[in-house]
Amino acid sequence: MSFVEKRMPEDTFDLVVLGGGPGGYVAAIRAAQLGLRTAVVEREHLGGICLNWGCIPTKALLRSADILRSMRHAESYGLSAGAVGFDLPKIVARSRAVSAQLQAGVKHLLKKNKVTVFEGHGRLSGKNKVTVDGKNVLTAAHIILATGARARVLPGLEPDGKFVWTYKEALVPDTVPKRLLVIGSGAIGIEFASFFNALGSQVTVVEVMDRVLPVEDEEISAIAKKSFEKQGMTIITGASVKGLSKSADAVTAVIEAGGKPQEIVADRVISAVGIVGNVENIGLEGTKVVVERSHVAINQWCETGEPGVYAIGDLAGPPWLAHKASHEGVICVEKIAGVKDLHPLDARKIPGCTYCHPQVASVGLTEARAKDMGYAVKVGRFPLIANGKAIALGETEGLVKTVFDAKTGELLGAHMIGAEVTELIQGYTVAKTLETTEADLMHTVFPHPTLSETMHEAVLDAYGRAIHF
Repeated sequence: MSFVEKRMPEDTFDLVVLGGGPGGYVAAIRAAQLGLRTAVVEREHLGGICLNWGCIPTKALLRSADILRSMRHAESYGLSAGAVGFDLPKIVARSRAVSAQLQAGVKHLLKKNKVTVFEGHGRLSGKNKVTVDGKNVLTAAHIILATGARARVLPGLEPDGKFVWTYKEALVPDTVPKRLLVIGSGAIGIEFASFFNALGSQVTVVEVMDRVLPVEDEEISAIAKKSFEKQGMTIITGASVKGLSKSADAVTAVIEAGGKPQEIVADRVISAVGIVGNVENIGLEGTKVVVERSHVAINQWCETGEPGVYAIGDLAGPPWLAHKASHEGVICVEKIAGVKDLHPLDARKIPGCTYCHPQVASVGLTEARAKDMGYAVKVGRFPLIANGKAIALGETEGLVKTVFDAKTGELLGAHMIGAEVTELIQGYTVAKTLETTEADLMHTVFPHPTLSETMHEAVLDAYGRAIHF
């Protein structure tokens, strides 16, 4: 069924948003709340890549993998279970159903807020104008580009839908490959590696940088690598793919690491080597919009070089996170509407989460980055194995690490690996937003027994005051 709302006779709006992903639809709803007559143009799926082919369906798959891991260790909890197995089509079907439910929710929210939705491909077609599929011409004083991004394709690693997968094929697999090669160890690559490893694939991860999860703190990356290898994955860092050759039923990759080539035979390959912005065919020609490395350049208020045209989300640059896109959308719309006391987005206050096993989460500066910026730092650490709730859960693998400015007590960064840290990280994110110091965090009462106590102890440890370690 089409998600197009009944069109109003007028085609004039205060704001038109190109793209209905987590940046676009949130911007549209906030604009409507502020009294702006708003339209969204979406060519494929409301909710965008995140809801339909990214954040949400991957989490549904990973939830199935987590439960499977727990079932396999039932005896350690005093439980018994028969033969533990899985049904891949049902796992995939559940993931797609979750996405469908949320897409319907986005449609409802837009309707509730009286946002007009046009189904089709939108492009700039003159000053203050957007054309949809060459038919509908929409006029608006303000236009937000929220067209998102797509998987980067490297020469020789072109996806074919059979042997070489992008995230889309990996989300709806027709088989669990016996041997899986994952190229790229960022969040996308590692999450799929974790999922297929749990289902029994022999997983090899190749990363061009010198460590896995290269945007994370080095200490956290090292713990993650050790854990992945303990789970049976093969991790090859400082490596590049020199070529792929396909046979009737397998792929042979030539991997070079340390100047030495080696061949890896796999049944499937997942390419997760970054993204490129969807800047093509949206009418940027003849405008003052600047494109840099496939992404649109913006200022602190998401304004492009073209008056009245804005860009948000993955289209506008890193970090490539749905919550960043949503927040940019709100900031952009509130600036347009003249809301007072606005604050531009500070990337150092944006948390990042990777839902592998164990989970990884962080916010702010790594220890190395803080030192590079000239900070004298105090660093605190607390292992989950010293936490009562983690022991009770049987989830003792992991670490919480904090980085403080030694002079002011400002929390510069927090880095976590372990059970449920993707939920816990928001505590440190709030702390950074409120500009709390080590004293504020030390004086905060954390409930017992909880995993969150590790966060308190990691602060205390930075100042030589840890109680339980």
